[in-house]
Amino acid sequence: MAASATAQGLWIRAMPVLFVLLWSTGFIGARFGLPYAEPFTFLTVRFLCTLVVLYLIIRVMCAVWPRSPAAWLHIGIAGILMHAAYLGGVFSAIDLGMPAGVTALIVGLQPLVTAGLARSWLGETITRNQWIGIVLGLVGITLVLGEQLDLADPASLFTGFGVPALLAAALALLGISIGTLYQKRFCTDMPLTSGTFIQFVGATVVLGLGALLFETREIEWSLTFTLTLAWLIFGLSIAAILLLMALIRRGEASRVASLFYLVPPVTAVEAWILFGERLGVLALTGIVVAVLGVAMSVRQSGR
Repeated sequence: MAASATAQGLWIRAMPVLFVLLWSTGFIGARFGLPYAEPFTFLTVRFLCTLVVLYLIIRVMCAVWPRSPAAWLHIGIAGILMHAAYLGGVFSAIDLGMPAGVTALIVGLQPLVTAGLARSWLGETITRNQWIGIVLGLVGITLVLGEQLDLADPASLFTGFGVPALLAAALALLGISIGTLYQKRFCTDMPLTSGTFIQFVGATVVLGLGALLFETREIEWSLTFTLTLAWLIFGLSIAAILLLMALIRRGEASRVASLFYLVPPVTAVEAWILFGERLGVLALTGIVVAVLGVAMSVRQSGR
């Protein structure tokens, strides 16, 4: 009995760390899968498969659905922002040549942007530590991008990628930041499983239209792509979300927030091991500075 209780305690303490590790692999999955499918096509297939799995989970759990059309609409809009805009921007940025570690760092500034937007939209007060965090975050990302500058090739501007990739990452950052505030404002009573299903429906419609209008929709069904797709479905869209649900039920969501700023450095290490993405001293310093800024903002919000 004591051994069982000890194992359960260790599992509970490991859950937030596991969530962050799972989340960081999303950027790695994009690098693995994008050579075989365009971003919107890739995400549309991923979300369609995720919807099937989620629906089966909902049926098994006998989950309740939102009762009002307004709730469905708000949840769908939140899904478009938090999944279509966010992941669409991330996958597009990586597809356009931005390193996975740099992409993770840019979108990892989400707590800072959310704190800034919350002041004007929700009337929340930004503390001194949060302002310091915002400044540190901006300094950090400037150092990272500064090292990536390639003035010898104005067409690219940065080493391996250009302004379109930066704009895609910025869209992802705004999508997750605005989506977080929108969900906080209009979806506070959202059922987690069925609400997530509705969010993915909204995101799938938008990304599907994007694939239809702007992409060839061709997929090379290689073993690498199939395994990557399976991991993103079950490891990210299902396991990470269910793990987050368990954390919320146990009152551990704040621990996820406090660890979330570890995603960029973890992603950078994974990208270095798997793809040889190397960041110099200036970029690594920028990551440390940005992570410190996000940590200050998140911890202040947690208190």
